[in-house]
Amino acid sequence: MDSATSERSATGTTQTGTTRTELTATADNGLKIVVVGGFGVGKTTLVRSVSEIRPLNTEETMTQAGRGIDETGGLEGLAGKTSTTVAFDFGRITLDAHNILYLFGAPGQERFWFLWDRLFSGTLGAVVLVDTRRLEDSWYAIDRLEHHGTPFIVARNDFGNGAHTAEQLREALDLDPGVPLVDCDARSRESSKNVLITLVEHLQSLYAAQRNALQETPQ
Repeated sequence: MDSATSERSATGTTQTGTTRTELTATADNGLKIVVVGGFGVGKTTLVRSVSEIRPLNTEETMTQAGRGIDETGGLEGLAGKTSTTVAFDFGRITLDAHNILYLFGAPGQERFWFLWDRLFSGTLGAVVLVDTRRLEDSWYAIDRLEHHGTPFIVARNDFGNGAHTAEQLREALDLDPGVPLVDCDARSRESSKNVLITLVEHLQSLYAAQRNALQETPQ
């Protein structure tokens, strides 16, 4: 899924005329967020669309040497995909004067999954991006996050195939009732920001519940 967001020019304005917020010089808290999911679900696109800085990415063109490994022809919606992330994507977004999110987009192909455990180190929370045409590609991401005890939300990327209800999607992914599920368009900055806001609000509610539980525990 190609990004519709243009790179920012030296003046701080994108080529499409959209002005982005200038970066603050300092911040008190740097919060690490990981975006995970299957191959071609839009992780790179989401990081690109929402990042305040020109994103660092490790996309490489898929070549003949990758035939049989990077095959996309048999995967629905990926016939035209020509590049793949081989390490991670990195972006940044300022929440307020004191808090900054650092975004890491994990590679989606199975042969790069060994990198995930390292990316999860120090992660505050995660977004699992899913394509409902290939839900099985999301199972491993959810399993690894649950294994690490990393809080996460699920975002259904809009590929024009929203036939599944939220209940059907929750059942297919075996989601805990407390895990937020949102719809998004990874190409849209506002939509991607809403995904991150939902994750931060989810984390705040989890930490508030933990704090209250500790306060109520008899000493």
